[in-house]
Amino acid sequence: MSSSRAPGPPAATTGEAAITAAAYLALFLVGAVQGLIGTFQYGRGPAPLAAILFDAAIGITCVLGSRGMGTAAGGVLPAVGWLIVTLALTSLATAGGSVIVTNTPAGMWFLYGGALCAAAGAVYAFARWSRPRRERRAARRPR
Repeated sequence: MSSSRAPGPPAATTGEAAITAAAYLALFLVGAVQGLIGTFQYGRGPAPLAAILFDAAIGITCVLGSRGMGTAAGGVLPAVGWLIVTLALTSLATAGGSVIVTNTPAGMWFLYGGALCAAAGAVYAFARWSRPRRERRAARRPR
């Protein structure tokens, strides 16, 4: 009797699946840590320079995560981690009554620029690894 399994890549073993899950978790945590550090350090140096560098860092992380994992989720998870931590920390008031991310140019650059860079990285990941694009790449490969 023939196997009913469709041709394609072999199924991942349990060990490979665990390593893949750990890599996705690491990407999420990298984005979260970038958001955590950036939330407290965005105002360092000349006015918005540190904020812009933190913004670029999350965008680059999303693009590299996507390319490294070869999936859209590799680019989306750092963005999600960054957004969750950043938005959670910016909505909290400190004991002294002030907020963590202030309404300054650096604060606005950090929040809006970071959200834009995270979204751009996620859009890149989806565009790069979308089904039609994968099918076009597969059609161009020599057999």
